[in-house]
Amino acid sequence: MIYIKTTSFLKRFHHSFAAQHASLSHRVYSAAAILALSSAGLLGSQLALAQDRPQSLPAIKLGAGMHVISAEVAQSPEQRATGLMNRPSMGANEGMLFVFEEANPQCFWMKNTLLPLSIAFIADDGTVVNIADMKPQALDSHCSAKPVRYALEMNQGWFAKRGIKTGSKLTGRPWGS
Repeated sequence: MIYIKTTSFLKRFHHSFAAQHASLSHRVYSAAAILALSSAGLLGSQLALAQDRPQSLPAIKLGAGMHVISAEVAQSPEQRATGLMNRPSMGANEGMLFVFEEANPQCFWMKNTLLPLSIAFIADDGTVVNIADMKPQALDSHCSAKPVRYALEMNQGWFAKRGIKTGSKLTGRPWGS
């Protein structure tokens, strides 16, 4: 998606450049346009490549009853936007904790996410608000039932297999326990 937007920007830049500098000789204009498009094309390629690779973030330990979770923490807008995209596999007790600045209704989708996942939306005190199962590469939105600051993605079925449901309490650093 970023690559497409970058390409659109380049086309507008190219047309704007041509209109504003029509008096330049053909050779100078051509050289400048080729340089601008080539440089931006390299940038677009780098952005596209960055989206194709899974990100690796620092992990923290969380608790769900007697179960220990190793959760990578996605807290910047860029980290949250990338999430678990393009990841081919994930360990049985591994996941990703999404941390937002303030409690709001949070919605997730699975574009470019290869794994079937379950997502738990979590209140500030660690209480699970609701859980949703998500299909790989689907564009369906899965939203929190009320405003939350946290969402935890795990392999699909992880919560159900361990009896974790709405009202269950998670522990760990984000919830002061």
